[in-house]
Parts: sequence; C-alpha cells; structure tokens
Amino acid sequence: MPEELRSRQSRLERLKACKRRLEDEAAREAARLQARIEERKAQEQATGKKRRGRKPKAPDASVDPAAKANVTDPDSRILKTRQGFVQGYNAQAVVTEDQLIVAAAVTQDANDVGQLHPMLQQAQANLRAAGVDKPIRAVVADAGSWSEANVRQAPVEGPELFLATSKEWKQRQAWKDAPPPRGRIPKGLSLRERMERKLRTRRGQAIYAKRSQTVEPVFGQIKTVRGVDRFLRRGLAACDSEWKLLCLTHNLLKLWRKVTKGSASSPFGWMAAALA
Repeated sequence: MPEELRSRQSRLERLKACKRRLEDEAAREAARLQARIEERKAQEQATGKKRRGRKPKAPDASVDPAAKANVTDPDSRILKTRQGFVQGYNAQAVVTEDQLIVAAAVTQDANDVGQLHPMLQQAQANLRAAGVDKPIRAVVADAGSWSEANVRQAPVEGPELFLATSKEWKQRQAWKDAPPPRGRIPKGLSLRERMERKLRTRRGQAIYAKRSQTVEPVFGQIKTVRGVDRFLRRGLAACDSEWKLLCLTHNLLKLWRKVTKGSASSPFGWMAAALA
C-alpha cells in the first residue's frame, strides 16, 4: 500500500479529508444554485415578466448519500468520457499548426469551458519566455470551450476566437444545409449567433478545419501511438508534471524528426514518422 495509507491513523485522516471535500463541493453547488435563483428573480423583477421553464428548486447544502470521493487519490475526480465514467484528471494542451505543444496542464474540472483563457495565457507566457515575439492570432477550440463568458473575456487585441457552439457533426450538417454567409453582419445577433455565423463563412470553415490537423492528432499520437492512456502517479501536482513530461517528449520527437527527416536507418524512425 502507499506509505500514506499504511497506518490506521493516516487512513482515518484520508477519510476525513474526503468527507470535507464532499461537504465543500455540496456547499459550492448550493451557492451556485442560489446565485441562479437570485439572477432569475432579478431578471423577472427588471422585466416584469416571469421566465419560461421550470423554476429552480431551493438549494440543499447537504451531501448526497451517493456522492463519492477517491481515497487513494483524493485530488482525482469522476470524469465522463466516450468510454464511460473514469476516475482521473482533465489533460489540456495548446498546440501550434506544426503540432508543437506550447502549453500543457492537468486540471480537476470535468469540462473545458473554464480552461480556455488560462491555457491561452500560459501559452503566450511560454512563447515570450522562449523568445517568440509573434503573437497568437487565432484560437480554434471545440464546443467544450464555448461560453458567452469566454467570448466576453477575450482581449480586444486578440487572439481571435473560433469556438464551436455545438457538436461537430451538427456543425458540419449546418455547413451543408446553408451556403456561407456574405456581406455585413446583421444587427441584433447574440454572441452565439455571431460565432455561428463566423464559423459558417468560408474563412471560418477554413480556419476551424485546422483543428482536426493540429490538436486532435497530438492527443492521438500520445494516447494511441505511444500507448499512454493513463497516468502512472497520483495527485494533481504529480500528474501535472507527468503530463508536461509527456508533452515535452512529444515536442522533442517532432523536432528530432524535422532535423533527421525520418531517416530509415534510425531505430526510432517509425515512431517519429507516426508522430508527424
């Protein structure tokens, strides 16, 4: 067993810490629901009309009996994936057109919506530290990063955001059903409608299409080609450093292949070619 779980006292302390985390999460969720209720009430008072939809229930700060906390790795969270639910972390990466990773981090958040701007700030800081003066001009991300708040928080000076507002199959279908818009942007569009219109333009479609050629292959190369589908360490800080090491080796392999041009005589040529 891990050192921190070998004694009765350490196990008890770990259980107490898990209990406190569940209580804190329940309190934060209750506060979030209460804030939504207050916001709804304020809007109804301002407009004099009741909002449509089901009225939110009064928040309950008690812990759900079905809630769980991992004892061996309290930092980890239950995350939903295409294969179902897993106990783990959310790995983030910002990737260039050349598939080089310029920012990486591991978070506990179940979704990506709150990671957009922190990851961009990290990428810009890393580029400056590396002596790269060129600014990031455009950012492409899937619907997991979409929110009107993220658009509002975007710096005026850029980079320009190209964020999907729905799943990609729905987006592709929308592109087929209607021709790309032309002319001036109509007045009165919401932030979502403006983003959807931008992505339907020829320029928007061309830029967003690069996502499938940049960040998606990087995750595929790391998880499938190199066989890294789980972390070997426990704890947020440990997994964050492990992820950054994986990203570092990804970049080194990319740079190595560029220098050697995938020489067939190299015993690692197949790996470098697959990572391209």
